[in-house]
Amino acid sequence: MLRSTLTLVAVVLLLGGCNRMKTSAPSDDSAAAPVPTNPLLVESPLPFGYPQFDLYQSEHFGPAMAVAMAEKRREIAAIATNPAPATFENTVVALETVGPTLTRINRIFSNLKSAHTNDVLDAVDAETAPQFAALSDEIFLNPNLFARVESVLARHAAGELQLDPESTRLLTRTHQDFVRAGARLDETAQARLREINAEIATLQTTFRQNVLGEVNASAVFVESAGELAGLSPAAIAAAAAAAEADGKPGQFKITLTNTSGQPPLASLENRALRERIHHVSLARGSSGGEFDNRQIVLDLTRLRAERAQLLGYAHHAANRLEVNTAQTTEAVNQRLARLAVPAAANARREAVALQAAIEADGHDFELQAWDWDFYTERVRAERFDYDENELRPYLELDRVLTDGVFYAATQLFGITFKPRPDLPVYHPDVRVWEIFDADGSTLAYFLGDFYARPSKRGGAWMNSYVVQSRLLGAQPVIANHQNIPAPAEGEPTLMTWGAVNTMFHEFGHALHGMFSDVQYPQFAGTSVPRDYVEFPSQVNEMWRDWPSVLENFAVHHETGEPIPADLLAKIEAASKFNQGFATSEYLAASIVDQAWHQLGPDELPDTIEEVMPFEAAVLQKAGLAFGPVPPRYRTTYFSHTFAGGYSAAYYSYIWSEVLDADSVEWFKANGGLTRANGDHFRNTLLSRGESIDPMQQVRDFLGRETRIEPLLERRGLN
Repeated sequence: MLRSTLTLVAVVLLLGGCNRMKTSAPSDDSAAAPVPTNPLLVESPLPFGYPQFDLYQSEHFGPAMAVAMAEKRREIAAIATNPAPATFENTVVALETVGPTLTRINRIFSNLKSAHTNDVLDAVDAETAPQFAALSDEIFLNPNLFARVESVLARHAAGELQLDPESTRLLTRTHQDFVRAGARLDETAQARLREINAEIATLQTTFRQNVLGEVNASAVFVESAGELAGLSPAAIAAAAAAAEADGKPGQFKITLTNTSGQPPLASLENRALRERIHHVSLARGSSGGEFDNRQIVLDLTRLRAERAQLLGYAHHAANRLEVNTAQTTEAVNQRLARLAVPAAANARREAVALQAAIEADGHDFELQAWDWDFYTERVRAERFDYDENELRPYLELDRVLTDGVFYAATQLFGITFKPRPDLPVYHPDVRVWEIFDADGSTLAYFLGDFYARPSKRGGAWMNSYVVQSRLLGAQPVIANHQNIPAPAEGEPTLMTWGAVNTMFHEFGHALHGMFSDVQYPQFAGTSVPRDYVEFPSQVNEMWRDWPSVLENFAVHHETGEPIPADLLAKIEAASKFNQGFATSEYLAASIVDQAWHQLGPDELPDTIEEVMPFEAAVLQKAGLAFGPVPPRYRTTYFSHTFAGGYSAAYYSYIWSEVLDADSVEWFKANGGLTRANGDHFRNTLLSRGESIDPMQQVRDFLGRETRIEPLLERRGLN
């Protein structure tokens, strides 16, 4: 891994002084030209503070963050040493708004390091991750700050301070954040906590960079097009172009995605190649070499467990779940166990059908993981007379986006979209839209970044460059990202049905951010509990196959003919097909995540040789040790939990799906895609962020408590 050689002092000296910028100090009587300024240290004059991507260079980030960190430290010191008595405004609100320059820079940086990184950004990331952890500790472990917050809380509890509900929530949340960060620990414990936090930040950064590095390094090359039989001509052409771009003309490059299963396995007829791709995929991070993540997993889980016990929790999962809607590990374990048994049974029944298909083809081999997707498509075609490849000609990316995703949002919420090609972007693939509310005012700016590339991490996600806040007068700048393989030059981008679902899902997150209407930025948009945040985005998936929406976007990319009615009927008939596999692979990853994080530091494996056996034992105990269905993510490339914000929280998707499935039934029962329903969803839930209790938002929307039955029906688990 690359490491920055710049010390913090040197970084400060380099402010505005990278190889593209130099500063000078003219004498008082000189008429020298103005000193160049690091553009990251200047607020963007573009609408809503939209980032000036055309001005930023990778080398700007290290110097800018050093200056912004120093600025934030000065502001924190001013709050902590304020001689005036602590008030809600001079302490709690001041903490909520402290360090705006660093917040703005870090939003841009963290988004770019995920969407379009390079060696310089990776080095800055490695250098600054422990510095950010240290800065956080300086705030939450500052006794003067904590005393001031406690003073305000005591006055409020005594009835001396009257606050509106959102301000009351901010006060109690701020106090809780201090306590959970270790404000009540003694000096010795706090010193150890600082060390742990810095080490964790470094390890998470290294894990993330290793995963991306090995995804790129593990691409599979084949020598002839004949080996790729089963792939479409466009996919073969794209593989040839990718190999040529990689310096291997005449070959074909199959790039991996950061999941256990790989998309080409559904189509490739060459079983040996399928097996090769699958083994490469599952071996990532655990087979030695520079990207091996096993020691990082051991160190990271042990440090997280030690930190949790230092703070008074049994383990990391207990610490994390306290502030989620689940609240306890017992609740999560019960939910996962309840779903795992029927999911595994369904997967084994599906395997019987796939084995029969193998034998019907005249083969005598036993079903393996690299056969699952290929024979799933075979059985799907036989049972439902339906091949997912039949859909691709009707799923052209621009039509899906504008006539599907955007169209549904217009029908539901009255918002409209205008392309803004005049605004700068960080990569030529990125596009920008201005989004107008129903009253004609500008609601938000939206960036769409849909294609895969080596500089982008795997998966799909939403992020905010600017979050809404009435206090700050800020309005949202939101982005969605996917990893759709880029087509060959001049060819259309024809999507899979799953990628279409992902596009609707991620835009659901975007809507959550765009419609935010809160006072304090801490509560804005998707800043909600981890096991709640997926709920609104999963609801938005329902419009993918809503008849009026599907008919609007699903037209043949060449002829313009609508998708045939009989094909739509087949999609509906096949909707529960392969749910045993899908649910089992997800639950397996969720249970592995919990297993790593429900142990104390002395209960974890000791050596890297024990890492994968530990995972295997967990799956065996859960009843999910079924070779043809590996976890969606194995431990050593499980970025959600070891590099992202989902540690002990990957269960969140299925937890949120209970709310999602119930809400979908509400929409269906109340007329579906109507403005009235959209306004109700927006007003009771999407606009609220975490300004009120999330589960109260759900009750306000549904008008009742939630039910699990719709999820069981959807997943075929009842």
